[in-house]
Amino acid sequence: MPRTEPARGMRDFLPEDVRRREHVIAIIKRVYERYGFEPLETPAVENIETLLGKYGEEGNQLIFKILKRGEHEASGQADLALRYDLTVPLARVVAQYQSKLPRIFKRYQIQPVWRADRPARGRFREFYQCDVDSLGSTSPVVEAELCAAVSDALTELGFNDFVIRINHRLLLTALLSGAGVPPEQHGEALVVIDKLDKIGPEAVVAELIAKGIANDIARKLLEVFDIPPNLRAAPANVGNNRARLQWAAQTLQTSESDQLSLSNLRAILDLTDNTSAAGRVSIDFSLARGLSYYTGTIMEMNVADLAGSLGGGGRYDNLVGMFLGQNIPACGFSLGLERILVVMTERNMFPSSLAMAPADVMIATFDASGAGAAMRVAAMLRDAGLRVLVYPDAEKIGKQIKYADSRGIPFVALLGDDEIQAGTVTIKNLATQTQSTHDQSAAGAAILEALRQRG
Repeated sequence: MPRTEPARGMRDFLPEDVRRREHVIAIIKRVYERYGFEPLETPAVENIETLLGKYGEEGNQLIFKILKRGEHEASGQADLALRYDLTVPLARVVAQYQSKLPRIFKRYQIQPVWRADRPARGRFREFYQCDVDSLGSTSPVVEAELCAAVSDALTELGFNDFVIRINHRLLLTALLSGAGVPPEQHGEALVVIDKLDKIGPEAVVAELIAKGIANDIARKLLEVFDIPPNLRAAPANVGNNRARLQWAAQTLQTSESDQLSLSNLRAILDLTDNTSAAGRVSIDFSLARGLSYYTGTIMEMNVADLAGSLGGGGRYDNLVGMFLGQNIPACGFSLGLERILVVMTERNMFPSSLAMAPADVMIATFDASGAGAAMRVAAMLRDAGLRVLVYPDAEKIGKQIKYADSRGIPFVALLGDDEIQAGTVTIKNLATQTQSTHDQSAAGAAILEALRQRG
């Protein structure tokens, strides 16, 4: 017998799962559109050269490659790959359709991506990202609006304990150089440092050494990222941003790059104070997102009791240039749908209305000859705005009613010979165990009124 479970790291979604996902996506989409972002979709499959070299060495290893097909299958070579994220495809789209897009292009994209990663809690091989990006401007207004948009989305979903941590890639470069990490190993080091809150300090040191970074440099680097407790980013510590900036100014070199980076972070903080993200944004100099295409501000959203983040992003001013030959400023944020769903499920944050019945009313017939009448009445009830399920088999009425009750369907429309001949329908209310007979043309209004009274 073939196996029935889905491939490891993949999932089936039953009706209640789909309703929850659609609930979250609808809220995120509504918030993104409120900020002027437009929808975009790209293919699940990209040319492999589009993806390779954009995510660093570790990212390359996690790309799901697609072997050549037909007569070329035996070569074992890959020419296509499943989407790894939504950002690189966006950069390709901007390069391809530059003449058709506005100078300031704001887009959102909610689609699945695939990574050949090891599955864990809230981490899957196929998962949805809810991306929001703005291209065409270097202004810190872009980062501030992104923080406000994702903050609104989380708030409307019911979260109140999240923090948006921000840092700057050039400050990370200064910290790495100060610890003695050679420039050619900065990318690898950041990928490992990015795991600090997931695997712990000793595992990070071991992995840094495995990457060829000397033991003394690895431990010094860990000390650099061991930010004083009173300066760490946490929901209760958000207001300490000015102290963090002062600490950085004293700890880092005083190069022009450092000063510009700190000024950029300060500007973003000042702007977010005028948005719904006020009090949510926290500078965290230990934040190190591992993707190699980031060039400036990096961001990550965290909630209590979750290893890892609910989403993140940053500025990637050079990525479009890899396809276009000229750089276009760009910055984006991606919310992880799966992790949001995990936390919301564990915290019982979904409205009870999502556990709805599949229909408002079920039509039951006494024998097969009533099927035509059942279909006609069903069409009338649907035209009235009701969700209608026609029971397909002419089984005992008691069995049909029992089925409707087991599915939470509140009303059953009974169509016997008498009702069919008279052009009526008997409506049974399963909650009150009462019933009433109506003309078929008036039955929809009667059921809608009963539903309204139920609340």
